[in-house]
Amino acid sequence: MRFHDLRHTCVTLLLNLSVPPQVVRDIVGHSDIEVTMTIYAHASLDDKRHALKKLSQTLE
Repeated sequence: MRFHDLRHTCVTLLLNLSVPPQVVRDIVGHSDIEVTMTIYAHASLDDKRHALKKLSQTLE
C-alpha cells in the first residue's frame, strides 16, 4: 500500500459517512469536485451489492 492510497480510502470513507462531497473535496484539497468524485471515490463491494439488491427488488 502506498501512502497516496490513504487519500482514496479517506475520500471513500468520508462519503460513506454521508459527508457532503464539497466538504470531502475541501478536506483533501482538490480544487475540482470531479477529481474527488471520479478518481478518488470508490464504491465498496458491499455498496455494489446493496445497489443491485435494491434494483432487483424494484424490478420484482
